[in-house]
Amino acid sequence: MQTNWKSVLTLTLTTFVLSVVLNLGSNSVLSFLPLTLSFVLLLFIIFIGVLFDIIGVAATAGEEAPFHAMASNRLAGAKQAIWLVRNADAVSTFCNDLIGDVAGTLSGAIGVAIVFQLGSFSLGAGEALATTLMVALIAALTVGGKSIGKSFAISNSTVILMVVGRILHSLERVGLRFDATTVKNKKR
Repeated sequence: MQTNWKSVLTLTLTTFVLSVVLNLGSNSVLSFLPLTLSFVLLLFIIFIGVLFDIIGVAATAGEEAPFHAMASNRLAGAKQAIWLVRNADAVSTFCNDLIGDVAGTLSGAIGVAIVFQLGSFSLGAGEALATTLMVALIAALTVGGKSIGKSFAISNSTVILMVVGRILHSLERVGLRFDATTVKNKKR
């Protein structure tokens, strides 16, 4: 297996930039949010990581055959779903690695920011305990969510890929390109 260094470098730099932007943005937002909304933001970031993990696993577990019939009936999103299956390695890398890992890192940073918010209520020696519990909570929610999501993604890959295909189709109709409509008659 030959590594495409240009793709690896692009992915690495994209992850770095995305992490910096999202971390700066979330920390800026957290400084203005009350504690309860900070927890909501944390749960949202964890949910995004789990959701994209589900999409990546569904693309890997998916099969083209059901989507060919849908594409022949000109069902919106079917071509995009075929593209997702054919490019499962890239989709999985983007969803599971780039988005999933950035969401995991970002949720940890948000957790630390929440502990600092709690620290302003003078936790004192309890700050180490609060940090430990926050890290444990984030890890438990992330791992538990991804565990449930993986089995769901494997058993419902066709439905998941069709929903994602429809979303991509809608985004393409408003001008965003994902190269999902360039499906050629290539057998797997």
